[in-house]
Amino acid sequence: MANFEGVKSLVDTGGNSKVARKTLAEMEQALPESKARERITQLFDADSFVETGSFVGSGGETASVITGYGLVDGKTVYAFSQDISVKGGAVNRAAALKLSKLYSMAVKNGCPVVGIYDSKGGDIAEGSVMLDSYAYIAKSAARLSGVVPQISLVAGICAGTAAMIACMADLVVMTEKSEFFMTAPFVSADDNFKGAGTAENAAKSGAAAITAKDDKAAVEEVKKLLRILPSNNLELSGNDYYAENDADITADLKADAMAKAIADKNSIIELYKDFGTSAYTAIGSISWKTVGFVATDKSDEKLSASDCSKIARFVSFCDAFSIPVVTVLNSTGIGGTQAAELSGSVRDAAKLAQIYSSATTAKIALITDKAYGSAYCAVAPANDFVLAYENSVISAADPKAAVIFLRGDELDGTNEAKLIEEYKDNEASVFTLAASGSVDRIIAPADTRTAVLSALDTLEGKRVHSPQRKHINFVY
Repeated sequence: MANFEGVKSLVDTGGNSKVARKTLAEMEQALPESKARERITQLFDADSFVETGSFVGSGGETASVITGYGLVDGKTVYAFSQDISVKGGAVNRAAALKLSKLYSMAVKNGCPVVGIYDSKGGDIAEGSVMLDSYAYIAKSAARLSGVVPQISLVAGICAGTAAMIACMADLVVMTEKSEFFMTAPFVSADDNFKGAGTAENAAKSGAAAITAKDDKAAVEEVKKLLRILPSNNLELSGNDYYAENDADITADLKADAMAKAIADKNSIIELYKDFGTSAYTAIGSISWKTVGFVATDKSDEKLSASDCSKIARFVSFCDAFSIPVVTVLNSTGIGGTQAAELSGSVRDAAKLAQIYSSATTAKIALITDKAYGSAYCAVAPANDFVLAYENSVISAADPKAAVIFLRGDELDGTNEAKLIEEYKDNEASVFTLAASGSVDRIIAPADTRTAVLSALDTLEGKRVHSPQRKHINFVY
């Protein structure tokens, strides 16, 4: 097996330096040019990439993965890129050795890890050793979770155990033509499902946070994320490219439009765009500070199980890295149809409530219109600050249902609309909730950005002491 350190030691200790230098030159020339090297080089600032373990290999070939570190806009980042030109990118002991060392260096130094996946699978020739290699990689990746951001870029084939490991990262970015699956669609028993294993399907199922046209576009998306995310869970993060926003904020803005109006100009990066129809999640910044944005009004539908799962996953990610979360709450509730119940909506609704309640990062809720029933209960009370527009309606149930339940004996077929308005103006009024302490500030839409920034500044020194335990038993 080729070993750079062995060659280097021969030179340093006064051995046959002529032979050693010739061997080193030959070995350097033998390093293959490939898409893997092109992708990883594109990720880093010019001339900043330093390759590690260049000559680690087995069976007379270099390892099927390129590893190293460098700078992305001046921030140190560790990365690996699977090389499909070497034995189809086969994962083996040599690859596991390089990756585990890379992960170890990243956690010691508190730096993000980017994994670029393009491999046809494990090296079958190694048998059980190959299985141990996968297990070792998975264990190393899990050790980093919540310590440093991990981003997977699926640029080719990512299948089986490799797909599982890639999906363990905080965020997955895919190119449109890449493949991402546990079992190859063409060999599975139910091979009639169109789109299985595609980037489009991964986006719709919530496995991929972002899809991009090609390698270059995908790498640019990864770089945008690295610029705004912290390097580790102890670092304050911000957007060095932020620009002040002068957009007008009105009560009718929803989801993406509202987030973009509140955030610094051009700072919003939407995540999981095609997963969940009513929930919106994005990373952005407010006056430099990195912030996670959640909105419940991407559509007029109630929150589905997928929406709840999407928000819970995103808030958990933000909490792991102490990224404040601003939630724009405008929802008539969580879907309660029989079909929703059969799909496990109660499980995902519980997950949503549990994640919000347990997250210790700064949390700000902004109620812009409707906040009904379970959607309100799962989200708003767990926030440090609750802001609301004066025309908001906060109710334990849909106002019509509440009137039928509370004042059904008064209904005569002509006064339903009048009773509903009375209910909204009294029991469900934002002023009533403010009087009970459930709403902290009632604001005008034009004051939204100032109010949110003030709350963020106030919460900057937030400290929470949780009961002693190993970890929360999260609903999954």
